[in-house]
Amino acid sequence: MRATTLAASMTLPLLATLLLAGCAAAPAPPAASAPSAAVAALTRQVADTERAFAASLARRDFAAFQRFIADDAVFYSSPAPLRGKPAVTAYWQRYFDGAEAPFAWAPEEVDVLADGTLAATSGPVRDAAGRTIARFYSVWRLEAPGRWRIVFDKGDVPCQCVGRRQP
Repeated sequence: MRATTLAASMTLPLLATLLLAGCAAAPAPPAASAPSAAVAALTRQVADTERAFAASLARRDFAAFQRFIADDAVFYSSPAPLRGKPAVTAYWQRYFDGAEAPFAWAPEEVDVLADGTLAATSGPVRDAAGRTIARFYSVWRLEAPGRWRIVFDKGDVPCQCVGRRQP
């Protein structure tokens, strides 16, 4: 009889605990947090920097273009990666020859790390007629307050896919 009473006295609190735990609301999924005011300001700063970088090509201002390139930049603009500012600028000089820029670009997406040290930009690259001929993807590094320099850049031809690809 004593064993039955002991088992019953232990079962009731255990059952009550399990019932209460089951009734507790499941934890809410983490809310998508809006960027802080500081990150939002940096995002605008990076977007403005990307637009100024693109404007240097449109204005045919090679000296201005070079000021946006980090010393250790890597550009995937040629068959082999261009490593370092001298290699990048030597290759890109060809795009500044002639009266008209051969292409233009503008950021559509800009993201900045929460610590404010790196940013990514991407968007369309358009030919002189305004047709999208590529998409660019760039990584920017904050090198001094308000001074962003591009450290990685890559362009890809946009997919002209229609429907699903058959296996």
